[in-house]
Amino acid sequence: MEKTVTVVGLGLMGGSIAMAIRERTDCAVYGWNRTAAVAQKAFEDGVLDGVADDNTLAETDLLIIGLYPEATADYLLEKLPKLKDGCLVVDLVGVKKYLIDRLEEPCREAGIHYIGGHPMAGREFSGYAFASADLYDGASMILVPNASSPLWAVDELDGFFRQLGFGTVVRCSAEQHDRMIAFTSQLAHVVSSAYIKSPEAVRHNGYSAGSYKDLTRVAKLNENMWTELFLLNQGPLVTEIDEIIRHLQEYRDAIAGGREEDLCRLLREGREIKESIG
Repeated sequence: MEKTVTVVGLGLMGGSIAMAIRERTDCAVYGWNRTAAVAQKAFEDGVLDGVADDNTLAETDLLIIGLYPEATADYLLEKLPKLKDGCLVVDLVGVKKYLIDRLEEPCREAGIHYIGGHPMAGREFSGYAFASADLYDGASMILVPNASSPLWAVDELDGFFRQLGFGTVVRCSAEQHDRMIAFTSQLAHVVSSAYIKSPEAVRHNGYSAGSYKDLTRVAKLNENMWTELFLLNQGPLVTEIDEIIRHLQEYRDAIAGGREEDLCRLLREGREIKESIG
């Protein structure tokens, strides 16, 4: 895929995508960021061929948007008239039904091929300064086709993301994506944020090891972005929170009641489920 690619939003995710494109493809890559100095820095670093503007968008073959959910939809709807016919568009946002509902029909009518996207990678730091071309190595990329994205466009993006280093490309519906992400990602952030609020947290030094670090790592999050993501996926996420509360109550009651057999059974069930799914 030797084309012109524009990356909008050069934080950790978008910046890493731009770096991977520069290192692993022959595409020309341009970028835009709300803080203009970030895009200028990426240009000076040699990551970008230039800072994107409306003229660049008119020549763009693939537009990758790495903004917050609502900002992603607003940006694309505003720029639709600037894009050339047949332009491919993919986002990097962690909720999909909200975006498909807002973008599917306008993109179809405009002759723009929008595919929902979500790279399953990241780290507890944000911003261009922490971006890396190898962030996505071996990771899963989720693609969500819709009425505005023909099969050839999805196939093309599938190959493109594998070229960038992704190990797996999964295709699913927006509903399936949001239901699964509520469990695999969003619930983990809620639990980590709640767990770290114990009054014992400030005294953990000397008493903590891998378990503590694993469970608290994602508590170091961007609260503005995650608030938006949680509220835009309210239904599936509340269902998962209710489910874990129910299970925590089972453990709590078995421990408080000194019910050794019940507690052992609960722990065994958890171990067996983990062993069966990897």
